[in-house]
Amino acid sequence: MQHDRRRYRITGGRPLHGSVTVGGAKNAVTKQLVASLLTSEPSILTNVPRIVEVEIVLHMLAELGTKITWLDAKSLRVETPQITSPSLSELYSGVNRIPILMMGPLLHRVGESSIPLPGGCRIGKRPIDFHLAGLREMGAEVTEMPRSVTVKTLRLEGAHVTLPFPSVGATENILLAAVLARGTTVIHNAAVEPEVLDTIHFLQQMGALVSVEVDRTIIVEGVDRLHGTTHRPINDRIEAASFAAAAVATGGRVEVRGAQQEHLVTFLNHLRKLGGDFRVTEAGILFYRQRPLTAEHVETGVHPGFMTDWQQPLVVLLTQAQGSSVIHETIYEDRFGYTSQLNRMGANIALSTACLGGRECRFASKDFPHSAIVMGATLLCGGPLEIPDLRAGFAYILAALVAHGTSEISGTRYLERGYEDPVGKLRAIGADVETVPVSSDNT
Repeated sequence: MQHDRRRYRITGGRPLHGSVTVGGAKNAVTKQLVASLLTSEPSILTNVPRIVEVEIVLHMLAELGTKITWLDAKSLRVETPQITSPSLSELYSGVNRIPILMMGPLLHRVGESSIPLPGGCRIGKRPIDFHLAGLREMGAEVTEMPRSVTVKTLRLEGAHVTLPFPSVGATENILLAAVLARGTTVIHNAAVEPEVLDTIHFLQQMGALVSVEVDRTIIVEGVDRLHGTTHRPINDRIEAASFAAAAVATGGRVEVRGAQQEHLVTFLNHLRKLGGDFRVTEAGILFYRQRPLTAEHVETGVHPGFMTDWQQPLVVLLTQAQGSSVIHETIYEDRFGYTSQLNRMGANIALSTACLGGRECRFASKDFPHSAIVMGATLLCGGPLEIPDLRAGFAYILAALVAHGTSEISGTRYLERGYEDPVGKLRAIGADVETVPVSSDNT
């Protein structure tokens, strides 16, 4: 288990001003690194964020035989001339969900794979049933064990796969398996998030035949081989929205360089309705507060809906809005655990098992606290905070920035999995942030 190297000490109450640059999208880069296993030729990814999650994936790839070279601060060359091991160490069991995506590439390269069961942030069960069902339909022999999954095949075959829910991970898994399968694969009810489409662009540049049709249908015509390529992953829309929320919550003005409007449409609409505003610039988007913040009703959903990873900073923003706001989380059943620490800071957030959005979701009548009611505006007071997962991490940063007094935040390893140099970027826009080393006996 990786331990914190440091805590953050933040004194709130300062409006943030200036500019900050977002990095490459974690959820695109890490998947494209896995996709590079589909060929023995080298590929180059630029715009790669130097974050913990990328480091973890590179360690996994190295264990399988990938040669890794940093060409400069943001450019990475990966080449896997041969798979030296079809199995990934159980050390990676529960670390994140990347290993499950390696099954397709390993089946194509060596005909078998054994990978540890996935994990990641503690935000719900995130089962892999859809993934395994899709691979079985394509001819893989799947053996499930308590801590790992083994798959074998002589050759994957194209299939019609209908996903019960447009899962990003399952879509990507079947996509990576389909590009070199014999025949045509059709993925019905597929995820079409920008990161998925960007990975499709990467695969197409490698020689894959993939088309995205209407009604969430992806058609993949299998090819005999793929080749290396050079690709620049899209910028991180989660990081962009995080800094946008920080600008509006603190009453500042921040230009988020690299923010792309087409990837933020739903977020921008809700931000404007609650009192924030934005202006597209040559370099990105300028965010600021237009008027006093007022309550808003938001329902998370698959793209192009309101992204589940935008929910946490939004909740903090709504603690500063006048009135009663409702957030209905429809993607993960247990993603509001972080609100208890916000309540200790002075927020007034109540959770409900009811579907409080405009429609029922798949968690209806299942006793999951997947709706939140935020009463505002409330005065937040600084205090100790322990980050439980990656996306809650920036929510706590944001809460500390708007709070009166000083907060000390531990669990920073979770935040640094997905945010590159968060302290440096926050300082650059005027946040009062310092790092406090964690002694070895406290880890």
